[in-house]
Amino acid sequence: MTTHDSELKAFLESRAEAQQSKDIDRLMRHYDSGIVYYDAVPPLQFSGTEQVRRNFQRWFDGYEGPISLQNHDLTLATSGELAFANMLHLDTGTRTNGLQSSIWVRETVCLRLSDVGWLITHEHVSIPINPENLQAWLPSEKDQAA
Repeated sequence: MTTHDSELKAFLESRAEAQQSKDIDRLMRHYDSGIVYYDAVPPLQFSGTEQVRRNFQRWFDGYEGPISLQNHDLTLATSGELAFANMLHLDTGTRTNGLQSSIWVRETVCLRLSDVGWLITHEHVSIPINPENLQAWLPSEKDQAA
């Protein structure tokens, strides 16, 4: 464990709490103004906090109520003022169309230590697909219990 691991875990937990409660202002405090964000939805790349904010708001607006994010398999690597984290999220909630949704999301974040603390400078999320039918791979009940 590096000296920064506990503060990075707390930082990522704070970000997840902001996502789950759909607190856009609190969430955006985790991002550097020059953020480059790759998502699984068009237009696939978002640059700068205004574009990333709109993308998160689009995500929030797709759910009735809170979004549940269960984090799994967090890996951290740090070197000086740089850090990398990768993890899996089980993203569940009720969509605005009434559908109860549950999907695995893979995520990698790159962070830099600034005067105000850690900030995310790059993020990449993806959704695993079934290579046989090229559709999103949805978790089974067994996967959700993991």
